[in-house]
Amino acid sequence: MSVVNTLGRRKTAVARVYLSEGTGKVTINKREIGNYFKTPVLLEKINQPFALTDTVGKYDVVANIDGGGVNGQAEALRLGISRALVEISEENKPLLKAEGLMTRDSRMVERKKPGQKKARKKFQFSKR
Repeated sequence: MSVVNTLGRRKTAVARVYLSEGTGKVTINKREIGNYFKTPVLLEKINQPFALTDTVGKYDVVANIDGGGVNGQAEALRLGISRALVEISEENKPLLKAEGLMTRDSRMVERKKPGQKKARKKFQFSKR
């Protein structure tokens, strides 16, 4: 098996994922996963596709992540890994789809409008 190349996106985060057979080593932007994502919740999110498909420790992941915050980056990486696992074996798709891991979450931050404080919040209104 050669390297499988996929892409995952969430908000403004983009994750380019390169999955290959190995020992379960995850490298993100040339750093170990433990040094990049400190929170156990984020680490759990990233390992979720492997846990669902019983492939923990079977594949090495090399990822380049750009943009967004830590949560968006973790979810982008999770989508990229899920897509790569489906590319390797089509049997994984129903398992991952049932958990909602094959869906690209298209929600983005609403833009700020002129004459307002934020996207929806207005400046204080004074009648007199």
